[in-house]
Amino acid sequence: MPNSLTYFAILVGSILGPLLLSFDKKVSFYQRWGSLFKAMLFPALFYIIWDICFTKMGVWSFHDKYITGLKFYNLPIEEILFFFVVPYCCVFIYQCIRIYFPTLQSSHFSKWILNVLAIILLMLAIFHHERAYTFFTCLFLGAFIFFVHTQKSIYFNSTAFLISYLLILIPFLIINGLLTSIPVVLYNDTENLSFRIFTIPVEDVFYGMLLIMMNVVGYEKWNNSKKL
Repeated sequence: MPNSLTYFAILVGSILGPLLLSFDKKVSFYQRWGSLFKAMLFPALFYIIWDICFTKMGVWSFHDKYITGLKFYNLPIEEILFFFVVPYCCVFIYQCIRIYFPTLQSSHFSKWILNVLAIILLMLAIFHHERAYTFFTCLFLGAFIFFVHTQKSIYFNSTAFLISYLLILIPFLIINGLLTSIPVVLYNDTENLSFRIFTIPVEDVFYGMLLIMMNVVGYEKWNNSKKL
């Protein structure tokens, strides 16, 4: 395989399993594609703009050897696909948890965990405001958690989300581990905490959590609107 297809191959390998399992009779995830694709649009746009800005600022960059060279505003087309492939895989896992454990409901404990996390993240944003990746990732996720918990019109199963995200972390870290160890993506350590999980900046864990949370919230919104 040519080196230029490395990033693309990682994306294909990531989505293949969830895509095939989407036709499982119990989950029938393919029947929810309409809600999912609608839910993907705003987070993808938000992240693409964020990514374009950070690439221009030099917060991170992409190794030309491992991408096809097709770009949109200097952003590799593979990076744009990332914001659709990863949410698809992760919302699929979330939906499996909802199907196989239908009695799971939001609890005060799960909401407390997320709220404490939000406070810690906002404090990190304040104390590390000079590090762009740390600041914006912590700020956006912390603010979004509080926003979700203060909007009664938003359905968000915090328990199902936390369990799902713990499961998601395994493939998420594998994918990010490949991207950062090859390396397809290169990080400017002056813009992050320089603390890594193997080769992965710790901020990636929260960058990914925000991406998945935004998609889950949108997915539940469109699912519930179909039932009305």
